[in-house]
Amino acid sequence: MPHRSGSDVTPTDLPADTAVAVVFFRPSPEQVERVVERFAGRMPVLVYDNGGIPPEAMAQLHAAEGLTRLGEGCNRGIAAALNALAEAAIAAGFARLFLLDQDADTSVETARALGHALDRLADADPPPALVGPAPAPKPGHKAPVYPPRPGVPPRETLRPVEFLATSGSLVDLSAYARVGPFREDFFIDAVDLEWCFRAWARGRSCWMDPATAIPHSVGRGTIRARFLPVAMPDQPLFRMAVYVRNTAYGWRLPHVPVRWKLKQAAYLPLQIGLYWSRHRFSPRVLVRLLAALAQGLAGRLGRPADAPP
Repeated sequence: MPHRSGSDVTPTDLPADTAVAVVFFRPSPEQVERVVERFAGRMPVLVYDNGGIPPEAMAQLHAAEGLTRLGEGCNRGIAAALNALAEAAIAAGFARLFLLDQDADTSVETARALGHALDRLADADPPPALVGPAPAPKPGHKAPVYPPRPGVPPRETLRPVEFLATSGSLVDLSAYARVGPFREDFFIDAVDLEWCFRAWARGRSCWMDPATAIPHSVGRGTIRARFLPVAMPDQPLFRMAVYVRNTAYGWRLPHVPVRWKLKQAAYLPLQIGLYWSRHRFSPRVLVRLLAALAQGLAGRLGRPADAPP
């Protein structure tokens, strides 16, 4: 039986101009089942296969009502997957895209609530590029923080933010066409941050709806400093290295505000130190992270050599 959260929603209640887009990479059968049960047959669903979908889950995707699968099972990175999903949605005539990753614990009701929020922002100046939920707590993980956008007033309960995660966000596809695609040479980390800063620079805005919240986490846990109020996600080394590289490259981008560059310039060395400490001051880890820093500063991006296939 399909999952229901909150009040029931019939197909006639749902916006015909909105599709769900999900990126899968080595999902569990339960994660695939959750997406199918909650969305298939209730909203059009686009799935991008970045690899590792179990055979039984693949069979469920093939049998799902109103679901289209993209990708060839090869890990092209999150940015390439999001761009393929957005382009397919535009080609199919959709105006909005509800972006999810495989961990997102959400529902059709969330998509509908964000759609109403986007409607309320129709006359905002600058017009909205996307609206997303507030991050709900998830045990053992550090929830992301979305800084408020200076100089832009709230709209009723909606809050302008510098950036927010793509997962759980409802994207206006006309704004996507204006802002441009997600940076595929970033591969995975900071893809959403860079795109949101670019959206603001190109005359579009990013919003958070505090009345709508979903759990969101990065990595496999949290690393906390012993004597400082600093916490960061604990991630595999290749992910941490890509984050360092892309953050450093962001310092070269004119559309990233100076205030954010200064904050990251102070914060990134602390993160590198915390991660290195977690890994018992391994020389291999430090060399990998410093090399990633140098790559970012030099503008050498692209798929990491140690990214999983």
